[in-house]
Amino acid sequence: MKTFNLLGNILMLSLFLCGTVLPQQTGKGDFLTRAIDKSVNPGVDFFKYATGTWMKNNPIPESERAWGIGNLVQEETYERLKNILKEAENSKALKGSNEQKLGDFYFSGMDTVDIEKQGITPLNPELKKINSIKNNKDLFDAVALLQQEGVNVMFGLFVDQDAKNSDEWALYMWQGGLGLPNRDYYFRKDSRTENIRNEYKTHVIQMFKLLGENNVDAAKDGESVYAIETFLADSSRKLEDLRDPYKNYNKMTIASLQQIAPSVGWKEVFDRMGASKVNSVVVGQPEFYKALSAAINKFDINQWKAYLKWHLINTYANRLSSRFVKENFSFNGRVMSGVKEERPRWKRVQDATENAMGELLGQVYVKKYYSPKTKKRYEVLVNNMVNAFAERIKKLDWMSEATKKKALYKLSKMTKKVGYPDKWKDFSKLNIDRNSYARNTINANVFWFNRDINKLGKPVDRSEWNMTPQTYNAYYNPSNNEIVLPAAMFIVPGVPDSLLDDAVVYSYAGASTIGHEMTHGFDDQGRQYDSKGNLSDWWTKQDEEKFNARTNLMVEQFDNYVVLDSMHINGKATLGENIADLGGLVIGYDAFKKTEQYKEGKKINGLTPAQRFWLGYAYSWLGHRRPEALAQQVMTDVHAPNFLRVNGPLSDIPAFYKAFDVKKDEPMWRPEDKRVKIW
Repeated sequence: MKTFNLLGNILMLSLFLCGTVLPQQTGKGDFLTRAIDKSVNPGVDFFKYATGTWMKNNPIPESERAWGIGNLVQEETYERLKNILKEAENSKALKGSNEQKLGDFYFSGMDTVDIEKQGITPLNPELKKINSIKNNKDLFDAVALLQQEGVNVMFGLFVDQDAKNSDEWALYMWQGGLGLPNRDYYFRKDSRTENIRNEYKTHVIQMFKLLGENNVDAAKDGESVYAIETFLADSSRKLEDLRDPYKNYNKMTIASLQQIAPSVGWKEVFDRMGASKVNSVVVGQPEFYKALSAAINKFDINQWKAYLKWHLINTYANRLSSRFVKENFSFNGRVMSGVKEERPRWKRVQDATENAMGELLGQVYVKKYYSPKTKKRYEVLVNNMVNAFAERIKKLDWMSEATKKKALYKLSKMTKKVGYPDKWKDFSKLNIDRNSYARNTINANVFWFNRDINKLGKPVDRSEWNMTPQTYNAYYNPSNNEIVLPAAMFIVPGVPDSLLDDAVVYSYAGASTIGHEMTHGFDDQGRQYDSKGNLSDWWTKQDEEKFNARTNLMVEQFDNYVVLDSMHINGKATLGENIADLGGLVIGYDAFKKTEQYKEGKKINGLTPAQRFWLGYAYSWLGHRRPEALAQQVMTDVHAPNFLRVNGPLSDIPAFYKAFDVKKDEPMWRPEDKRVKIW
């Protein structure tokens, strides 16, 4: 996954596959040259060289944890989405229409006067149910309700294609139930993480006080919450261990799950969730469910009630009155991300609307800002990248002919979804009004939960998209063997189409996104799925060993990168994304070499076509993060920080060395026997 988790705007991006219009040569240069910091040697730190001047001139705003290319795209999109939402808000649309739902949701989020008056009352039904818990049956009934409403208590649960039978839906049971991002936050001994733990404990207590508890009760409930979460965290798998698709696939009957976790009434829980017909589940981490069962007996009912209250408030704090919003920001914004001030409310409400009904926004958005002609242009670029990848597979010196044949077949069967869906989701069952921002969000969460649960036992719809067209992101889905490329992903913010030469298009769009997502089908995880999207061992043993030897070299490379303080990159956890970054680059460069711009070799603003390609790739990762947000990324994200997504893979590519005359004694240079070469 490309992963910015940002919205993007859609411009008419010309791919210039022939008759390229080159950027105007001026004394001021173009967007690539203006970002360069010439005081930095590209052989020392290419990312800083390629983006340093932009970084100096664009500090991170007080309201943001990071600032970069995705934010620039997003800022333009926010304005366009605001216009769409304001029109819907003022339209007096018919009840039940898409326009009414968009307008009323946005209105409810912006109506701060009513939100202040309501205080905690929108959550009274849930709080009443939690307060009435007297035994384990009541406890599990409340857990089932909260899970439906998007509150991650006790465990994780979701519906997805069965990893070993992609034509069927499966109910997945996952580890979960934590208030901090993952298990490492409860156990790491470094001062930064210890401080977060202390701040978290204080934050939980403060939230209980906002609920009306006195100091003694709030402290006691906070202690209960932390004790339960620490117990569950102790049996949760580490980030890197969650990436093994076989070890995290344990399909079993409900009776078998009951044996693993006998303290939970699973049939009753599933019945309450509307999944009464489910007869099997895929348990990701059985040891976690054994620990959960033990936790049910270890902690008393009052402790569990405190735990449920906390997670309810923690989930919906940003939908409540200002005192809850401020306390939530104090921890999640200032402590966790280093952010100095809240983002404007209208942006936060737009994000909430996107999460609740993004495809409704998307339908209006593509009509206004996208066209079938532009979509076709993207599809042509995708096909060129697929062809370049196929050529590289055929020439591999380490893969056997038998595995090459299957790899090429899988690539030929890969579905390419570009721009926007051919079929939109149906939101007719979603009820939205202007009465309560929090209840609207709960309604949306229940809508999505029920929509997923109702998939069980029905045919898989492989045409479905899991991102909206206005999303600045992309993904590969191994169960569908598909790449999904939303329209917004390829935008160079603020740059007219006429200034986008092939060097930029093939690096910024082709390498960092299209090639990146394609190679996810063949990374350490994706390669374990066959052309139909099923977990299947289709590699020869010898090919697997050769592949692992090359990827182990990449793990070693990234393990040695220090990001912050004493924090190193987790090479195993980030392996799939690092493979995809390197693969996307070499495929994109191969495709670019077939263009007229590359063949002609003309300089633009003093840069050769090859130099513009590598700079264009760096521009696709333009940006910087606050130290707090960077530390969180290292601990929770399978993606390396932006600067290493550039410097890391480029230091493995000889063509990059040649373009910028990287010398043997410079940091970007890696000895030949240490360079990673996979595709």
